[in-house]
Amino acid sequence: MGVTASVLAIDAGNSKTDVALVGADGSVLASARGQGFQPPKVGIGAALDALAATVGEVLAAAGAGGAPAGPVDHVSACLANADLPVEERELTDALHARGWGGTTEVRNDTFAILRAGVDEPRGVAVVCGAGINCVGMLPDGRTARFPAIGKISGDWGGGGGLAEEALWYAARAEDGRGEPTALATTLPAHFGLGSMYALIEALHLGHIASVRKHELTPVLFATGAEGDPVARSLVHRLAEEVVAMSTVALARLDLLDEEAPVLLGGSVLAARHPQLDEHIGLLLAAKAPKAVVDWVTAPPVLGAALLGLDHTGAPPEAHARLRAHYGRD
Repeated sequence: MGVTASVLAIDAGNSKTDVALVGADGSVLASARGQGFQPPKVGIGAALDALAATVGEVLAAAGAGGAPAGPVDHVSACLANADLPVEERELTDALHARGWGGTTEVRNDTFAILRAGVDEPRGVAVVCGAGINCVGMLPDGRTARFPAIGKISGDWGGGGGLAEEALWYAARAEDGRGEPTALATTLPAHFGLGSMYALIEALHLGHIASVRKHELTPVLFATGAEGDPVARSLVHRLAEEVVAMSTVALARLDLLDEEAPVLLGGSVLAARHPQLDEHIGLLLAAKAPKAVVDWVTAPPVLGAALLGLDHTGAPPEAHARLRAHYGRD
């Protein structure tokens, strides 16, 4: 007789989706990866249809292995673009209507990264990939979060934002409106071009796809590492934003004066740029000296699954077995 399915864990980001079916004992019965989850671009219905294909693959695989048919106990979904509580509620209703679980809970995908990196749901996570976001949570269910939908919600940073800032400074440096910076040379050189004017023209006319601007973020960090003051100032500004978000979240949860984890994740922070890491450490030590900084390397679907086991009241042994499966014990 197969292990009873307990949690359907979903981590759906902009570029990819991971789904895992987890048994009541914390064992992973089946898993699969699918395409990104982007309701703002394709609509909720189409985004859920694409998600349903991956979920169906997982349920079919688990069924073949002896798991019982029918809905699981709980669906724990951590989704990109679920930035506001009203969006979480809307997506919860839409997912629950699919009949995958007895209960359904949707959270922003940043919560998956936080939960993946802690042994209990307590702490703060800052994620910096294409954008930037921060969440915090406590075992009693209290959370801290930001809208994190761009400049209109006060955000600064993220890979996309850093690339835009670098281009702005480089353009002004070349035409004389701004201070000199090596970015005026290193940014166009990345695309084999000899000037910022040529890069601006190529981006404007679509000869270089706009989505490729994110490639300039590592160039910014490399230029800063070589001592360029403008590039270094942007790196420092990002460190200030990371610390501002994390300390505000800690304060909201009354953790500012307690030992608490501050987890860093996302492609920009996970790259471990020495200058950025050092500045974050210095600023955080001054504002939250008891904070314990760490970097999340575990897959976010682990966090979604752990949140599901939290919800079902699974014993510590189930949590440990799940962590061991994903290489985090």
